[in-house]
Amino acid sequence: MKLEPSLRRSVASPARGLRPLQAALAAAAALLAPASQAVDFGPFSLNGFAKAEFTHNSNNCPDCQKFPQENKQRYWADELVPGAEFKDHGLHTTLFQPYLGVKFDLGGGYKLQGLLSQRWRDGKEDIPGFLYEKNIALSHEDYGSVRIGTMTTRTWSVADYPYGSNVGLSDVWGSAGAGYGLLTKAIRVTTRPLDVLDGDLVLEATYDMGNTDFKKNKPQFWEFYAQYYRGDLVIDASYQDARNGTPSAWSHGPFTGLTPFSEDDAKLGSSGQSVALLMGRYQLTPQWEVSGGLKHNRWSGAYATITKIDSSGVAQWNSMFNVDWTQDLGGGIYRGYAANSTDWLLGLRYRMGQWIAATGMTRLGKASTDNPTEDGQSNSVTWNTVQLTYEFAGELRGLQVYGMGGYIRYGLDAVSKGCNGQPNRVPGTCSLSPMSMPGNAAFTNVDSRVARSGNYVGIGVVYAF
Repeated sequence: MKLEPSLRRSVASPARGLRPLQAALAAAAALLAPASQAVDFGPFSLNGFAKAEFTHNSNNCPDCQKFPQENKQRYWADELVPGAEFKDHGLHTTLFQPYLGVKFDLGGGYKLQGLLSQRWRDGKEDIPGFLYEKNIALSHEDYGSVRIGTMTTRTWSVADYPYGSNVGLSDVWGSAGAGYGLLTKAIRVTTRPLDVLDGDLVLEATYDMGNTDFKKNKPQFWEFYAQYYRGDLVIDASYQDARNGTPSAWSHGPFTGLTPFSEDDAKLGSSGQSVALLMGRYQLTPQWEVSGGLKHNRWSGAYATITKIDSSGVAQWNSMFNVDWTQDLGGGIYRGYAANSTDWLLGLRYRMGQWIAATGMTRLGKASTDNPTEDGQSNSVTWNTVQLTYEFAGELRGLQVYGMGGYIRYGLDAVSKGCNGQPNRVPGTCSLSPMSMPGNAAFTNVDSRVARSGNYVGIGVVYAF
């Protein structure tokens, strides 16, 4: 669930036949999240959202992984705890994210704006050490805007909300894949709405320099984004191309450098990844809306390298990706292989007054790679969800309560003896999660190494202020 700046019109209140010029102008300035009960004081505005969700999940084993803090890309993270209890499990999540904005009218159509925002998950910083928004922007109604500072990417934020959250798939659709979600040293240029084919087109380009302490492997991030409105049709397209960010399959993560430590620079080789994303929504009637998305992920792969051996003799490794751990190239270096995969999303919503029923499906596909060992490329996963939401009106406007259910199924048998003839990284643990998942039990705690499927039911409440 995410309520923050994006170039979109609310699908909860369709305005059939109206041109979204005013909404697109505000979005082009990327000012503030949509608010139900925003607090204004002088040039400042405070809004945001709070969320609590409780689910009952089947086939969970939170203590199955022997080294729970280890990244999926490291082969020793494959090892499971013999005899660990495998059962139904209750989970809860709380989110809180306020947005503090400021706006000054400079005259002549110019405005100076600022935005500060952070998200807390279960009472802690969502991504420790990183803000969601800390930026300033200069905008003009005839020219568009320029924004500088810390901000979220469109590839993650728009996929998360409204596409994923509208059908109960915000995490798996928004946070999986080869993208990045948070930028720390970015500049973003957004056009005004352009009249194209009887609709409105907004174009945007974003650049981030990442951790500038890396001199040999300099980080570089580009994102190009476009949104097109025509009547009841909305199309969102984005493309990210990143060099020397942290190699990962977590599209929510921050773009910084190859590792958190710039002193590793001289010991590492470069790597890159990119993602292309096309999504669309169409209001068939005031009640019915269909949506869908297609995502293509590409990773260059990242060699595994020991960056440091501490005083106790424990080796510290870099952030590697899609590594063949069976062949040491010399000095503890293992090759990382390129890979690509394709994911998709389908969604359907029906509004009945203040009730909204929704169902969604997303699939994270198999990957193509030359890696001779199994790193999850042979696996796939499909999510199916149903959700029923009630939106309050009047004095309780901004409050939503919902119930939901979901089913997840991997494409490979858990703890199989082999995957398409490829050798296991660790015997008996072949079914690593698909390559575009950041962890083997990501999003639902259904671990692909110990269960082929799982389901969950839950309730939640969201308040946007």
